[in-house]
Amino acid sequence: MFSVLQKTIRPVQAARGVHQSAVKILKHPAPEDTVTASFGQFISEIKPQHLSPVVLQRSKRMVLDSIGVGLIGSTTDVFDLALQHCQHMYAPDFISSVYGRSNIRLSPTLASFVNGVATHSMDFDDTWHPATHPSGAVLPAVLALSDMMPASRKPSGLDFLLAFNVGIEIQGRLMRFSNEAHNIPKRFHPPTVVGPMGSAAACARLLSLDSSQSSHALAIAASLAGAPMANAATQSKPLHIGNASRLGLEAALLASRGLEASPLVLDAVAGVAGFSAFYEDYMPQPLHSPHDGHAFLLEEQDMGFKRFPAHLGMHWVADAAASVHKLLVGVGPGKVSPDQVQDILLRVPLSKYINRPFPESEHEARHSFQFNACTALLDGEVTVQSFTPGAISRPELCALLSRVRLEHPHDNPANFNVMYGEVQVTLVGGDILKGRCDTFYGHWRNPLTNESLRKKFRNNAEVVLPSAKVERLIEAVDELDRLDDCQHLLSQLQ
Repeated sequence: MFSVLQKTIRPVQAARGVHQSAVKILKHPAPEDTVTASFGQFISEIKPQHLSPVVLQRSKRMVLDSIGVGLIGSTTDVFDLALQHCQHMYAPDFISSVYGRSNIRLSPTLASFVNGVATHSMDFDDTWHPATHPSGAVLPAVLALSDMMPASRKPSGLDFLLAFNVGIEIQGRLMRFSNEAHNIPKRFHPPTVVGPMGSAAACARLLSLDSSQSSHALAIAASLAGAPMANAATQSKPLHIGNASRLGLEAALLASRGLEASPLVLDAVAGVAGFSAFYEDYMPQPLHSPHDGHAFLLEEQDMGFKRFPAHLGMHWVADAAASVHKLLVGVGPGKVSPDQVQDILLRVPLSKYINRPFPESEHEARHSFQFNACTALLDGEVTVQSFTPGAISRPELCALLSRVRLEHPHDNPANFNVMYGEVQVTLVGGDILKGRCDTFYGHWRNPLTNESLRKKFRNNAEVVLPSAKVERLIEAVDELDRLDDCQHLLSQLQ
């Protein structure tokens, strides 16, 4: 809120022709009156004791899952390209560890970048509502910054988790300031909008920045945010997460050195675009002090974890198609053949960037309603192997893709909280089989069990690490809130 000072300017000399008039002069708003300042104050004042058992448990699950998808992501081409770029273009700085590379270390900012790229390289990372990928933007930065700290000043496991949760919370709060943000995005990729802010907030907390410095860290990060949705389904999309993590860390480090930015970046200032530039219906609210009984959003809403590496929207149609697969196998020869199928109708939300009838790459396939439905129809499931070149180019899969039609029912909005996926298969003989999924297994309303989450982690991590080290990682994350410092976790990643 702006406070307004009324000042009357009286005529000094009649000869000058100055008439009496009232002029409104805007005072600089008091820090405690701004949304931006409230966020900075929250970041600086939050303490480990404000983390409830539910938040601790859920955030540890997020840390474990994110490490796992980062490890398997370190086997991808896009990760190799990002790593080679950092090694060739920047001077060596052997500080922070890199996923899947025991003999490579980079500067903290570059390590957070490549590890962020790894996390999203297969689109396997967690998703929240309103839609964003929160962990990938925060965890690599917190890990890299922890690596940077001297042995005598390593954060405790609780401090590590506090910083991580601050980064998640800030992203969630910012996303809730816009109704537009609740829907599947059309303009900006959300992790590039709120991700740098979450990374900056987490790093500001880990660096123990004061409220003013924390506000500046957010404002600096806002100048480094934003990427268009046109690069979805390309090799550049994983760079979005890497940049969010890296640039948020850089923003916090710059703020720690005294760099300043707008004190109103999160406020809605008429005629001046701050964070509102990303969302036309942006309506911010102050973040209450943690001493006033603050409840983390993660307490209210769990995280969505993916069972296979593809855009979240694919999980509805894959589950629906898998149920039709079971029906087909039950009445057929034990294997689905394209010769059985005359027509495939998908009833899905209207979203152009995930409507890809004939994907030509693994990244397009991960963003294709048609591909994921037909894969589940053929195989009964979608897996990591479903996106290999051989699997994508299968003649039987291509045959099914040519028979797919899409409908966009009015009651099926592009919103991960209320959408559904429906698959209707018309057989050559005229029979019609239907499958529908309203809430897939792994959605925040139907979360993975700890057993399923650990199974996913083992499957991912064991691609690059020996089983014994994988088990030690599970143990380190499970005990993180009880460790005097986070070195045990860091050492397992090195």
